[in-house]
Amino acid sequence: MNLSMHFTGYTEKIIEAAVKSGVVKTKAEALRLGLLELNSKYGLVPQKIDQQELEQDLLELKRIESDIKSGKEKLHKAKNVEDLFK
Repeated sequence: MNLSMHFTGYTEKIIEAAVKSGVVKTKAEALRLGLLELNSKYGLVPQKIDQQELEQDLLELKRIESDIKSGKEKLHKAKNVEDLFK
């Protein structure tokens, strides 16, 4: 599906902040992430999680935790949401 949209004001600022802070790489990715969060919150479309995909995700989480413990990755702490977008 192709879609062309124009955002202004508050929603435009959110999208720009998400891209600028590196949460997402593109505006389109920001919208996709927002839609996934919307579905997560309201359960609009049932999510079918493949067991193999779940196991891969768990392995990736373990790898990330290991990298954090060894110092290869760093956690960035914020006191509030605004700090994440500075």
